[in-house]
Amino acid sequence: MTQHAIPRIPRIPLICAAAAVLAGSLAACGSGSGSGQLKIGLVTKTETNPYFVKLRESATAAAKAKGAQLEALAGKFDGDNEGQVTAMENLIAKGVKGILITPSNSTGVLGVIKKAREKGILVIALDTATSPASAVDATYATDNLDAGRQQGAWVKAHMGGKPARIAMLDGTPGATVDDNRHDGFLKGFGIADNSPEIAGRAITNGAQDKGQQGMENLLQAHPDVNAVYTINEPAARGAAAAIKAAGKSGITVGSIDGSCAGVQAVKSGQVGATVMQFPKKMAEQGVDAVVAYGKSKKKPSGFHSTGAQLITDKPVKGLPSKDTAWGLKNCWG
Repeated sequence: MTQHAIPRIPRIPLICAAAAVLAGSLAACGSGSGSGQLKIGLVTKTETNPYFVKLRESATAAAKAKGAQLEALAGKFDGDNEGQVTAMENLIAKGVKGILITPSNSTGVLGVIKKAREKGILVIALDTATSPASAVDATYATDNLDAGRQQGAWVKAHMGGKPARIAMLDGTPGATVDDNRHDGFLKGFGIADNSPEIAGRAITNGAQDKGQQGMENLLQAHPDVNAVYTINEPAARGAAAAIKAAGKSGITVGSIDGSCAGVQAVKSGQVGATVMQFPKKMAEQGVDAVVAYGKSKKKPSGFHSTGAQLITDKPVKGLPSKDTAWGLKNCWG
């Protein structure tokens, strides 16, 4: 009886298949970088700002839940346009299907965004729109003009008709989010950029130390300041520290972000009100859009608002708000 040779089955695929069964995903059979997975890039303004930490954590979790791989990069500081361009170049070279970006400068990344889109990569702006907005496929963000309006309207109403002397703690020049919040605050307060109610302004880059330094300088130059606009909660915490150190009281501070720490600052009275954003929702919707594009080539378009909610324990008539108990249950959801 003639014996027939039994074909030899390579051992590595068997091991890989077994590992895939145990892991519940064939992606385990790829290289260490997960070459079989859809790749998504995320580029934030910084790695350390709590807002962008939350955005990164939420995007990473959302990608994992969808079986995708997310690589997060960032600028070294808020305003590091060159660092963000380099990050985008790196993600393009790695063959990502889509890039989510929070541009530090709304015009500074247009060239590399165009390059990515020409290669078939879906580009979505998160949190901060590009200028023009059509430079990206779609934008998922807070309506920052409305968030600023809510802050300004609350500060105005809470002052109860007292003549205002306002310190403006701005973010980073050249970013739409900063411009929109600033302009929204003025609209909500009912003044113009050249109005005499504005005592002075400082650039904080959204950082607590710069917020504190800026507020210290403004209090020294304008000791009659009684209201403060802040670009975000780190700047607001810096302002509160400066106000406390100067022994001042009766200064109304408004802000925007809605972090759990920020809501706690409202509860403790350091900040009068904040406007909550929803970065978790922002990140999840951005990831979902890239995954859908990877499956069907269907692209999202236009602006998608992810909501903004005024949080305060000192509500004012005619301005819808939630208290800090609600805020602490829903912070950065």
